[in-house]
Amino acid sequence: MIILIKLILAHLIGDFLLQPYTWVQEKEAKKFASPKLYLHIFIHLLLNFLVLWDFSLWYIPLIIAGTHLIIDGLKLSLQTAKSKRLFFFIDQLFHFTVIFLVYFFCINSTIDFKFPPQLLLIITGAFFLTTPTSVIIKMIISVYKPQTEIEKDESLDNAGKYIGILERLLVFVFIISNHWEGVGFLIAAKSIFRFSDLTASKDRKLTEYILIGTLLSFGIAILSAILCNSLMFVF
Repeated sequence: MIILIKLILAHLIGDFLLQPYTWVQEKEAKKFASPKLYLHIFIHLLLNFLVLWDFSLWYIPLIIAGTHLIIDGLKLSLQTAKSKRLFFFIDQLFHFTVIFLVYFFCINSTIDFKFPPQLLLIITGAFFLTTPTSVIIKMIISVYKPQTEIEKDESLDNAGKYIGILERLLVFVFIISNHWEGVGFLIAAKSIFRFSDLTASKDRKLTEYILIGTLLSFGIAILSAILCNSLMFVF
């Protein structure tokens, strides 16, 4: 289980934290000819070596990096503007399938791990709720186009993104520490602050759009925290 968590953490860091959107745009334009694609693969290779920290398992980073190149390359070659959302989830499904297969392949391997596995589990769960979840929610609700938008010149750049990350992390901390009342407080506070914006817009589609995003954000955070709490008993 420790190996699996470490490999998942490396994937989340490499695919979401250390991959700027400009890289994604260049990869989509140049596909296999993009230097950023191979730099992205090298980062995944390096991250997997770092998290495993055992050169005797050198084949694991190579397998993950090699399959990552194939999966990403095929996705870039096959996806269209309309199928981009679908291919994003298929791409991630294949990446995680490879990680799980590698985990079951090397489950009997022993790795010296100096940190408590519970701590690594919490770090992985918390990191998943930052940029990875933001991207997932964006891809899910990308099919909806509200008629109006809240004025962007009256808000900070990327404010919505960071508010979402902070609220998910707070939900995660509240549930991990067994303080569910804090989750209710956050939902109530978010509803109050959003009410004036939704009233001013007078757009039902925008209201539904925001509600879907908010419920997805809270729902993913709650499920992730419950899953982490459940896995604590495995170690």
